[in-house]
Amino acid sequence: MYQKHSTFDIRSTKMNIFEHCKYFESMRDKSLLISLFLCIMITGTFINCGTNEQKPQVEPAISLADMDTTVNPGVDFDAYANNGWKKLNPLPADRARFGSFDKLSEVAEKQLNELVKETASKKNEKGSIADKTATLFNLGMDTVKISQQGIKPLAPYFQEIDKLATMDDVEIGIAKFHTYGFSPLFGFYGSSDSKNSSMVIAQLTQAGLGMPDRDYYVNDDDRSKDLRAKYAIYAEKLFKLLGDDEATAKKNTQTIIAMETRLAKASMTRLEQRDPNKTYNKTTTKGLIELSPAFNWNRYFVSQGVGDPGEINLNQPLFITEVSKMIKEVPVEDWKVYLRWNLINGTASYLSDDFVNAKFDFFGRAMSGTEQMRPRWKRVLGVTSDALSEAIGQLYVAKYFPAEAKERMLKLVENLRISLGERIKNLEWMGADTKLKAIEKLNAINVKIGYPDKWRDYSALDITDDSYVENVIRSNKFETAFNYSKINKPVDKTQWFMSPQTVNAYYAPDLNEIVFPAAILQPPFFFLKGDDAVNYGAIGVVIGHEMTHGFDDEGRKYDKVGNLTDWWTPEDSKLFDERTKVLADQFSSFVVIDSVHADGKLSLGENIADFGGLNVSYNAFKLANKETNKIDGFTPDQRFYLAYAHVWAQNIRDKEILRRTKEDPHSLGHLRVIGPLRNIPEFYAAFDVKPGQPMYLDEAQRAKIW
Repeated sequence: MYQKHSTFDIRSTKMNIFEHCKYFESMRDKSLLISLFLCIMITGTFINCGTNEQKPQVEPAISLADMDTTVNPGVDFDAYANNGWKKLNPLPADRARFGSFDKLSEVAEKQLNELVKETASKKNEKGSIADKTATLFNLGMDTVKISQQGIKPLAPYFQEIDKLATMDDVEIGIAKFHTYGFSPLFGFYGSSDSKNSSMVIAQLTQAGLGMPDRDYYVNDDDRSKDLRAKYAIYAEKLFKLLGDDEATAKKNTQTIIAMETRLAKASMTRLEQRDPNKTYNKTTTKGLIELSPAFNWNRYFVSQGVGDPGEINLNQPLFITEVSKMIKEVPVEDWKVYLRWNLINGTASYLSDDFVNAKFDFFGRAMSGTEQMRPRWKRVLGVTSDALSEAIGQLYVAKYFPAEAKERMLKLVENLRISLGERIKNLEWMGADTKLKAIEKLNAINVKIGYPDKWRDYSALDITDDSYVENVIRSNKFETAFNYSKINKPVDKTQWFMSPQTVNAYYAPDLNEIVFPAAILQPPFFFLKGDDAVNYGAIGVVIGHEMTHGFDDEGRKYDKVGNLTDWWTPEDSKLFDERTKVLADQFSSFVVIDSVHADGKLSLGENIADFGGLNVSYNAFKLANKETNKIDGFTPDQRFYLAYAHVWAQNIRDKEILRRTKEDPHSLGHLRVIGPLRNIPEFYAAFDVKPGQPMYLDEAQRAKIW
């Protein structure tokens, strides 16, 4: 579902069918956590997560070692709460960013590794999930075999490209590559109709770029120019590894950059794509052909196995027009170079070390500043988990997520739903009609916890002992076919867009649902023996964050059943926009590094959700807990805000700061701490924040939304 999910924190994923459509490498993110043995006591309507005495745990959720009490909390609350953690958890050489969130990912990764290694060490029944898991993982770890094979496993694909002689051949080649899981020229997939959310329709979208954002091709700032130069070096290196001489490699690289730059200029910016009305342009096959006549769309759809899709949404119509122009104007030989590039760039991570290292030099070192690659077992584990996501997830849940945890989590979510409902009813700026519909939407939010009720069938996924890269492509073909099979059918509301072993969570506006996979339901978001304050400050805020996404600047445009429609009164919409602009301007004023500012418009949805999540969870906390006793010297309110801040403790490289500021709709961890808290009077009271301190805003300057 392209650009329809808001996530708690972006995680990277392997190459897959849609490149721009697979869940959250290209999209936005969120999360929650619950402990493996989740122990929650139910009292009345709300959940009390601690005992009456609220004694400190053996391993405290709030530790002085993680803090820096030499910093005044009113000066920099992130430094006060997290400087100790940052010193105790320096950036590993294989990370561009390492924070509490990433540390939890390593916990889940180790859990998953135990499962996969145990499976891979056994003799399993041929064709079973265990056999497929073991085969793929062992192939990925067999560097000797991968090195000996070189690019031979890709020979049939290169031969297909070599045989292209006409523009008809090129179009057929592009179509085949789409079934292989690549996205040359444009992207195609099935997703819900934004204005008829119960049906899946065909979607066409901009794609075809090697670098992760169109701005890197067209902007004239020093970083963009430097990355373009390094991208050219990377492309030349890969062409040489394919056997091209230096002159040919240079010429081919120039061709690639010229074609991709043309695609970039026709692409929407990330900010433009945040408006769902701009990316909703439904037409028919006939209308598409009139808009983009040079490309044989009828033949393309037949080749993808969808026949005539009927209704089609064009996420970026001008881009699809450019597709037609390029088909007419770009010669066959250039298309052959472009397809060679798509193939090798898309598979380099699964080939021998020379290809892997070349790709890391650009996407790791140049883009993010990462010093070294992650250990091979972690990379192969991620590929295996992606390929057999729910099948492995079923094993993961059985071992690490007991059934009773799911029920307890659902009850906690309901507490936050009640709290958000109260806040909506008490809003001074919202009219009665809009409030009524907002409450209806809130009550209609579907909640998914831990794992799917219905597991996917992987019997049709063919994993064989031929080569690592071929199995990755087969996995992508399997996912592509699975997605295409949904077009022109009712939406499957049981489907999950994250596996249970994923450390993340999301809100889907087209389904009006919040989803929390099992792996994220662990500390530091939820503490087994923690007091209410830390659990509401961490996991509670995350729940509130997800719920608030239904009412952020994008999510609010979808109604209770997930249809893109304007259910607000004009006056309430105007007041909402005025209030959210305050938050956008606040974040845009932050300097992230040197003279580079945060992008408050790009990150507005996530900042609204953080701010809303804090308010909603604090309200629920006050309703659930009346304790005033200090623990380890901190009041319950102080522990609430410290727990929230600790979730976003992180170290990050300068290049990664710049990359995320450009590409990520989430604010940097430091800003996720200080940004929303400056708008919350209860935070001021908890830490005696005074006028004149950096964490203090005059009341007239504060954002007041949810």
